[in-house]
Amino acid sequence: MSVQMPEPDGAVLARRAAIVKALRTIVPGEGVIATEREMKPFESDGLTAYKQLPMVVVLPETTQQVAAVLRYCYDEGIKVVPRGAGTSLSGGALPLEDGVLLGMAKFNKIREIDFDSRVAVVEPGVTNLAVSTAVAHAGFYYAPDPSSQIACTIGGNIAENSGGVHCLKYGMTTNNVLGCEIVLITGEVIRVGGKHLDAAGYDLLGLITGSEGLLGVVTEVTVRLLKKPETARAVLVGFPSSEAAGECVSRIIGAGIIPGGMEMMDKPAIAAAEEFVHAGYPLDVEALLIVELDGPAAEVDHLIARVESIANDCGAVSCKLSTSEEERLLFWAGRKAAFPAVGRISPDYYCMDGTIPRARLPDVLKAMKAMSEKYDLRVANVFHAGDGNLHPLILYDANKEGELDRAEAFGADILKLCVEVGGVLTGEHGVGVEKRDLMPAMFSEIDLNQQQRVKCAFDEKGLLNPGKVFPELHRCAELGRMHISGGQLPFPDIPRF
Repeated sequence: MSVQMPEPDGAVLARRAAIVKALRTIVPGEGVIATEREMKPFESDGLTAYKQLPMVVVLPETTQQVAAVLRYCYDEGIKVVPRGAGTSLSGGALPLEDGVLLGMAKFNKIREIDFDSRVAVVEPGVTNLAVSTAVAHAGFYYAPDPSSQIACTIGGNIAENSGGVHCLKYGMTTNNVLGCEIVLITGEVIRVGGKHLDAAGYDLLGLITGSEGLLGVVTEVTVRLLKKPETARAVLVGFPSSEAAGECVSRIIGAGIIPGGMEMMDKPAIAAAEEFVHAGYPLDVEALLIVELDGPAAEVDHLIARVESIANDCGAVSCKLSTSEEERLLFWAGRKAAFPAVGRISPDYYCMDGTIPRARLPDVLKAMKAMSEKYDLRVANVFHAGDGNLHPLILYDANKEGELDRAEAFGADILKLCVEVGGVLTGEHGVGVEKRDLMPAMFSEIDLNQQQRVKCAFDEKGLLNPGKVFPELHRCAELGRMHISGGQLPFPDIPRF
C-alpha cells in the first residue's frame, strides 16, 4: 500500500534542496539521486506491499563518505535509513519521506582473503554467494546461505542476522562474522572484533548483528571461512502428512543427529518448486524433508542409515538419496527456488518468518491448517525445519478487496502462535515494520524500554532507521538518559501504513 502525502510547502522544498546540495558536495558525481523517477526503485524492499519514496538517495563509495553523510545528518537532525540490496522481507529498508536513504550497493569489493586465518574481509555490498564463489577454488565456503544469497548482501545479512538452509549445524550470521567496521550516526568510525576468534570486553559484535540498521552503518566485515566437508549427501523423504514430517524432524534431533541442513516443504510448495526447477521431488506426498548429512564418508553413510530408519518409523512413504554432487545441488536448488516458484501459482504471497521449539512443529502445522480455513487463504509452507524457523507463504490477490488485510491478519496470528508455544517473532527476516506492532506479544514494556536504552547509547537523537522494530518510541531523556546537549530533542514520528 502506498502512503499518500500532501504536497510539500515552500519551506520543505527549500530545505530538501539544501540537503541535496550538501550531500552532493560529500558524494559528487552520480552519488546522489533526487528525482522521483530515479528514486522509484528504492521505494520499497522485499515487502512490496509497503511503499514510500525517500526524500533523497545517496550512494557513497568510501567509509569517509559514509562518515561525512552521517555526521551531516546528525548535525542537521535528518533521519537516515541504511539499505543494502533491498531483499529484506520485513520492511527493514523501507524509506522515509523526510529521510535520507543511504544505499551501500557500491561497497561491493572483497578486500582480502586469508586462507591461513580462514577469514575473508569484505565490504557490506558483497553478495552472500560471492564470498563462497571467491574461495571455492581452495575448497572453502561461507556457511550462512539464505535463499536470496545470489542477491542479498553481507551487510543486510548482518542487519537481520540471516541464516539459511545450513544454519542448523553451522550457525547464523552472528556465528560466522568475526569483525566489523561501523560508522556511528555522529560520523565516528569504530571497529569491533577482527580476525581473532574472540574479542575482549562487551560483545558489541553480537549487539550489532541483528540490530536492523538502528545502531550504526557497517562498512567492512570480517567473515569466517569453513573448509568444505569431505562428503555431503542429501536425502529426500516423503510423508503422508506434514505432522508426520514434523515428528520426524523432532526425532532426528532427539537422536543426537545434527544434519548439515534439514528443510521441510508441504504439498503446494513441493509442486511449485518441482514445476519450476525439476529437482526430482515426489508429487504424491503431503510433505517433503530434505536432510543433508556431511563429514567423513563413513560417518555420512552411518547417519543416513539412521535417518532412514527414523523416517520409516514416522511413516515415510518415499526415500531418495542423492547419487552425485550435481543431484545433491539440484535437491537444494528446488528448495532455494521455492519462494519465486510459489509466485507462479499466486498473484501475490506474504512470506512469514517465525521460530518455534522443534518439538511443537506438528502442533503448529495443525493450527496453521485451521487458520488457513478461517481466513479462506491458501498457505504453502517452507521451513528451516531443523532449527524451527518457519516460512509460511500466505497466498492472496492484492487486486481483490480485503485479501491483503486478511493475509496480514493470518500472518499476525501465526506469529502470535509462535510466541505462545515458546518461540519468537522472527528467525532471520527481522522485525522492521512488519512485526513492529506485535513486539508487545513477546516483550514487556520494561523489556522494550531497555532495548531502546541501548539504541539511545548509539543514537541519542533517534535518527537511524526510525519507525522500525519498536511499536512506541520514547525520547532518550524519557528513558532516564539525558542528551549530551542537556535538552530534549524531538523524536521522529513513527510512520503508520
